[in-house]
Amino acid sequence: MSEVPRIRLVEAEVFERPVDFRFPFRFGAARVENAPQVFVRVRIEDERGRSGAGWSAEMMMPKWFDKNPELSPGENVEQLRMSLRLAIGGLRSLKADTAFGLHAAAEADHHRNAARHGLPALVASYGLALVDRAIIDAMCRMNGVSAAEAVTRNLLGISDATAPDLAGFDLPRFLSRLAPSPTLAVRHTIGLADALGTADLEPGQRLEDGLPQTLDEVIAAYGHRWFKIKVSGRPAEDCERLVAIAAVLDHNGEDYRVTLDGNEQFERGEMVADLLDRIEKEPRLKRLRASVLFFEQPIARAEALSKPVAAIAERLPLEIDESDGDVGSFLRARELGYAGISSKSCKGFYRSLINRARVEKWNGHAGNSRYFMSAEDLTTQAGLGLQQDLVLAALIGAGHIERNGHHYVDGMGRAPAAEQGAYLAAHGELYESAARRARLAIRNGEITFASVLRAAGLGSSVEPDWASMTG
Repeated sequence: MSEVPRIRLVEAEVFERPVDFRFPFRFGAARVENAPQVFVRVRIEDERGRSGAGWSAEMMMPKWFDKNPELSPGENVEQLRMSLRLAIGGLRSLKADTAFGLHAAAEADHHRNAARHGLPALVASYGLALVDRAIIDAMCRMNGVSAAEAVTRNLLGISDATAPDLAGFDLPRFLSRLAPSPTLAVRHTIGLADALGTADLEPGQRLEDGLPQTLDEVIAAYGHRWFKIKVSGRPAEDCERLVAIAAVLDHNGEDYRVTLDGNEQFERGEMVADLLDRIEKEPRLKRLRASVLFFEQPIARAEALSKPVAAIAERLPLEIDESDGDVGSFLRARELGYAGISSKSCKGFYRSLINRARVEKWNGHAGNSRYFMSAEDLTTQAGLGLQQDLVLAALIGAGHIERNGHHYVDGMGRAPAAEQGAYLAAHGELYESAARRARLAIRNGEITFASVLRAAGLGSSVEPDWASMTG
């Protein structure tokens, strides 16, 4: 196949499967104990009349895409469902185009339509991202190529149509030189409510599922050397928590790397500076401070892109995450002093590749590696959703990736035994069988997923069990 396929979206269906957490997860001030996982199934046709199916999956996490305290978790999930419905309607109305051409033609109208329905930009991005991924999967399956091959050969037709700032940048050449690695270091998330040791567990909190529960147990079981630490936006309390975490990490004896995640909990930049002051003055944090790579989204999105952050960024690189509501967010953030942006499949496969191209362009002009991307997680679940995100992380050359879905959910949760067995058979290096479940296989702090990169489609050789879901 030499020319870029032109396709159209014929139909799309949405399914859901409930996911129960082993223990609550905290997004800033919110505690979440369960959430649905959504699956999208599409059918596309090309100009030769061929038809193909494709899939995508993602958690519908409340209290992250929109943190309005007046909205219930159920209302947050309904926002994501609406975003999906709007994205499907918009893409189905388009004439045949390349896979990226469909995205480019739909993106601006989708965001405007979502805004008219009161949906924040990050919620709008979610729906389009999921349908885009299902279309990519279908196009690749129909033509017998992996998503990595489709990107490097630019069979998706990626252009600067949605990013005019990349005019003159050789995107096809950039894409052709991407070299996805089948191995990534796993950056373990240390949540605000996570127990660090057995003494931190309250009576009755000990689980009997055979999985590690406390930070020291996690390190012993998986061999992690990369960590992501959530902070609360209260500098004095955060410093005390970091001292306790550092005691565990330092005791392990291994060299380690850390990122900090504010989850928008700091009202203004001065509070971020206060935390950094406290960290630098605390001798028990000397080793941890030296290991910190960057600070992810410390300031609330309502304020994050309104004021310069250069003074803080001189002390520690800053990255946006929740503020990444549209394809232009990184441009605005860069002007204010941010150097990094997160990659998440729930925000957009194409957006991550475009932002990676920007990093390449900007660093090339600067003659250094100031600008960066990181691969982050939104409780991504084992199976289709996780594997699609791994392909994206590998393509952008992440090197390490935050993963926490396996820590909060046992294996593949409620996925039927036959589906879990199919993943073990098709992607055996990524999973291991334990307690009659397919669990993510993390060895020496790393995951390996060569079969995921080879699979025809976007990352998976296994079709989900649609009959086990609600439509």
